Amino acid sequence: MVIPMKPRALLSVSDKTNLDELARGLVALGWEIVSTGGTAKFLQERKIPVTPIESVTGFPEILSGRVKTLHPKIFGGILALRDDPTHQSELVAQAIQKIDLVCVNFYPFLEAAKKPNLSEAQLIEEIDIGGPSLVRAAAKNFQHVIVLTDPSDYFSILEELRRGGVSEITKRRLALKAFAKVAELDIAIYQTLQARWDLTPCPPSLKGKGDSSPPSSGEGPGERSQLFFAYRKAQELRYGENPHQKAALYQNALAPGLSAQIEVLWGKELSYNNWLDTESALALLSELAPPACVIIKHNNPCGVARGKTLFEAYERALACDPVSAFGGIVALNQTIDKELAEKLNEIFLEIIVAPEFSSEALPLLHQKKDRRLLRYKSLEFPKETLRFLSGDLLVQDSDSIVIQESSWKVLDDVALSESEKRDLIFAFTVCKHVKSNAIVIAKDEATLGIGAGQTNRVGSAKIALAQAGEKAHGAVLASDGFFPFPDTVELAAQHGIAAIIQPGGSVRDEEVFITARKHKIKMVLTGVRHFRH
Repeated sequence: MVIPMKPRALLSVSDKTNLDELARGLVALGWEIVSTGGTAKFLQERKIPVTPIESVTGFPEILSGRVKTLHPKIFGGILALRDDPTHQSELVAQAIQKIDLVCVNFYPFLEAAKKPNLSEAQLIEEIDIGGPSLVRAAAKNFQHVIVLTDPSDYFSILEELRRGGVSEITKRRLALKAFAKVAELDIAIYQTLQARWDLTPCPPSLKGKGDSSPPSSGEGPGERSQLFFAYRKAQELRYGENPHQKAALYQNALAPGLSAQIEVLWGKELSYNNWLDTESALALLSELAPPACVIIKHNNPCGVARGKTLFEAYERALACDPVSAFGGIVALNQTIDKELAEKLNEIFLEIIVAPEFSSEALPLLHQKKDRRLLRYKSLEFPKETLRFLSGDLLVQDSDSIVIQESSWKVLDDVALSESEKRDLIFAFTVCKHVKSNAIVIAKDEATLGIGAGQTNRVGSAKIALAQAGEKAHGAVLASDGFFPFPDTVELAAQHGIAAIIQPGGSVRDEEVFITARKHKIKMVLTGVRHFRH
């Protein structure tokens, strides 16, 4: 008479959440539990029957725990196909018992990688070997083995087992989750070591013949032959850019980005468009010394200013285009006080973001229930930008160049006043954050007119100059690209523009220069273009 063996579960986890409930539930259903060191001790302390893994393998843990589960009696029991007679006879011949459930989570590498002072040796010890191997094996044999990698799944799996067995679709879902966990871990290890070592695994085949140079550093988007990312779903969004589009926010599993720097103090969760506008506002704000204010609408600045006070900065930014500012996003780089809160309440603003709000300001700003109040922790942005291209990925260095007087060339070396220098730098900085073709009119470090997104440069200039009106007289004009024709300079002259800053580099530069000289417009050439698509 053949005595049927109990179903066997292998439990080996770092995160013990819900573990005792899972183990007790399995024992109540007649399962045998096999476990490793710390997990076995955890179960024994709770009087849960457990078989130490050494009793199964006949081999102790070695190398300070580096080798615990890597044994044929474990992996054979997991990988054997239950419907393959050859596999079954080999199990009998080798006295290997099947393992029907594998519950594993990994060493906390992600948490360890975020510790600033962790040595390389300590970090390496957090690289799990046995755990991912067990999970991959169980997920590969998902039709016959239940693989658990998430404590939130324990109760539902116990319920299915009580009802007679885990369904095929559940097994497939668990296998997918398992492979995702392994992939996320491997990506985290790769990204962490690549950043720490500042190297790229450049294949020898990509080097030129006879090139004996050492591996290149990992810096720059063109240096790496492969890119890997792991993101975790952080939030369902109400919808995407439009109500008929579904959307969600995913956070970088290893190095959380903007969303981790933002705290929603008041109002509904941010929408897809809110996130885009908030990023644009803070990116520009990060380049301005306080007190400064940025107003964004549809991902474009519609008013930017510095001031002696934050109140003045907001007033001056709003004056640029108060019509567009309605329903927009306002970002400020100092604490919002009561006086400014009262001013902000005069129009509807969908989002107000600042580093802090005074205790008197918050109740006033709460009066608008459809408004969102955000507090940001820092204004640091990645060194690279990514954009999806119908499934492919474009990667580039972030446009982080800061224009300084020492790096530009002044046409004919004419003298610039200190206020003109400040305004030219300010206008060109704002221009970098405006959709191309971009023209910015500014004076006294405040925008007077912004022309964005036109398919010809003179079209953007017309919009910006019309918006500035008579205030354009004596102001400066910034252009994100060179002038292909002198028409924009002619238009600027008609409105009394005193100085222009632009990259230069057009085949018609000399015509542009002649026009500037004719109208006595000072011109600064940066040699740097700031297209934004």
